Amino acid sequence: MISIAILGAGNVASHLYKAFSKSDTVDVKQWYNRSYDAIKSFKNETEVIDDLAKLKEVDVYILAVSDDALEEFSKTLPFNNRFIVHTSGTVSMYALDKKNKRGVFYPLQSFSKDANVNFENVPFCIETEEKSKMQMLKDLANALGSKYYKITTEQRKTLHVAAVFINNFTNQMYRIAHEISDAENIEFDLLKPLILETANKVQDMSPYMAQTGPAKRNDKKTLKKHLKRIENEEHKEIYKLITKSIQKTHGIKYRFDIKRKKH
Repeated sequence: MISIAILGAGNVASHLYKAFSKSDTVDVKQWYNRSYDAIKSFKNETEVIDDLAKLKEVDVYILAVSDDALEEFSKTLPFNNRFIVHTSGTVSMYALDKKNKRGVFYPLQSFSKDANVNFENVPFCIETEEKSKMQMLKDLANALGSKYYKITTEQRKTLHVAAVFINNFTNQMYRIAHEISDAENIEFDLLKPLILETANKVQDMSPYMAQTGPAKRNDKKTLKKHLKRIENEEHKEIYKLITKSIQKTHGIKYRFDIKRKKH
């Protein structure tokens, strides 16, 4: 049985607590947050505290706090030579205070407060300063039914950039599409099967091979019609930028251009 303490009460911390609390091989000894009110509803399930001095000795301390706070927060921990890990995609393992043994337990997934998470579909990027601690992080991932990958800090930072393109930027594309369809009183639900098909397609083929659409086909008439229909100038620029990127990727020399209306 691995004993852990979770420090923080954000989306990642909350989902980790819920998942680990169901495990037969992990014991959540304590849950710390500087605001007791944020976690007090769980006091009947585990020991919740708002005082770092009350932290008990456990096998692993999981620091699920904001990236900006990690370095300074690790310095405030009232103990030495214990195993602490953070859950950040961008912060170096070595940003944690060297008075303790350091590691990374980064779940590569987007976490929203009210969305259910199946950790069987969440890969963990793990890294440890001491090789002897690696097995413990593997066991934590196994306890959640998750796959794990030994990833260096530099690889993890690159993964995080890639993840922003896949998740955050893609979601912004959804929002723009929602705005465009909503302006014509078109139900966004009509586009949801396309969202799923696009995501499913890259499970079986590379994104390069999966690309379709007027930019790849060099369908000049359609591209121009789209730009004339888009009213928001910012959306026009995004459309042009992504179209040019697709065409460059697929070796298409043609670059469309639409003259701006004179005011």
